[in-house]
Amino acid sequence: MNVFQRIGIGLEAWYWAWFVAGGAERLAPAVKSLRGPELREEGTGRGEERETTIKPPVSKTPPPPPKPAPAPKPTRSDAFTLLEALQREARLIDFLKEDVAPYEDAQIGAAVRDIHRDAAKLLERLFAIRPVIEQAEGSAVTLTGSEAGRVRLVGNVREGATSGTLVHHGWAATKTELPVWSGPKDTDRVVAPAEVEVA
Repeated sequence: MNVFQRIGIGLEAWYWAWFVAGGAERLAPAVKSLRGPELREEGTGRGEERETTIKPPVSKTPPPPPKPAPAPKPTRSDAFTLLEALQREARLIDFLKEDVAPYEDAQIGAAVRDIHRDAAKLLERLFAIRPVIEQAEGSAVTLTGSEAGRVRLVGNVREGATSGTLVHHGWAATKTELPVWSGPKDTDRVVAPAEVEVA
């Protein structure tokens, strides 16, 4: 249907609605049939239409999944956990808190050997510590200016230095696998529980 035909139908409907008796009532069903089902509604019985609330379309997109609850914060410092591990596996705290003055050097040396072995095994398992610079101590090192935090300059330190001698290769942890503590909250600072022998 072209534009002129549409204009003609519109004028004819306007004429019927205004100047022909009963014309508006006869046109009303046709006008209602053109409306969508969400807008069409029965009249009140007096030629009037009730107001219709247009509901927004329902979204078919599923709601996003709920965010996972944040992991509970640990109630114990990792420092205490490390101390506990060093005491449990190498008896380090026992050795450091012991008064070694009464002992002979040979006795102390025998104790240190065991502590050294066990503590080294523990550090390797938990941290896998490796040198920061993989060179022999005493070898020449070239500085690039990007060593901040990895290299500490000692000796005759001057601005613009580009080389030096490796005095200590440094240490860096390549992993961290501290055990998870799960004891009672009031024991979070206990690094070695007291031992009581029951008769």
